[in-house]
Amino acid sequence: MLVKAPAPSARSETRRRAILDVAREVFLAQGYAATSMSEIAGRLGGSKGTLYNYFASKEALFAAFMTDACEDPALAIFANLPPIGADLRGALIDLGVGLLDFLSREPTLSIHRLVVAEAGRFPELGQVFYETGPRKGELRIAAYLQAAMDAGQLRRGDALAAGRWFRDLILSDIYTRRLWGVALDIGPEAIRAHCAEAVGIFLTAFGPV
Repeated sequence: MLVKAPAPSARSETRRRAILDVAREVFLAQGYAATSMSEIAGRLGGSKGTLYNYFASKEALFAAFMTDACEDPALAIFANLPPIGADLRGALIDLGVGLLDFLSREPTLSIHRLVVAEAGRFPELGQVFYETGPRKGELRIAAYLQAAMDAGQLRRGDALAAGRWFRDLILSDIYTRRLWGVALDIGPEAIRAHCAEAVGIFLTAFGPV
């Protein structure tokens, strides 16, 4: 018989929240390599042993920090997509606008820049980042496109590969320049027009014959 683990106490959740808040501040300010568990524990005013009770390693803490920063906003992108069978083009434009908005926000860009800066020395960091964030997004997009393929709205094929093409078309130009810190004076209407153009290219390539 399986015994259900007890729910974390309010005090435990408050402490975990405090750890993640400090970790975010230190990781983004100093980078992954320069951050130590001892420093995070010191800023929290507790022992390193207590910190390890919550997170088994710095890598685990970094993964939790990325999940905390990205998971809820990412889920929100998919929450209101219309069911397959409705206006697929409009749904994909909405998905593209949400995806571009989320990935272009400064908190998300800061995490991306941090991973790129550190991945050469810490390849495992790139893997943790991919599995924690982009991989989950790829699978969600692929599931949506697979449903469209099953409904005859898209040409049958590799939904995961199609989703990657969709993502890359959406992120072309605007996201890259924002990642580089190039200032862009572009409003919501221009963003939507960009996504509509990207979706048009995608549907030309992947729409039904």
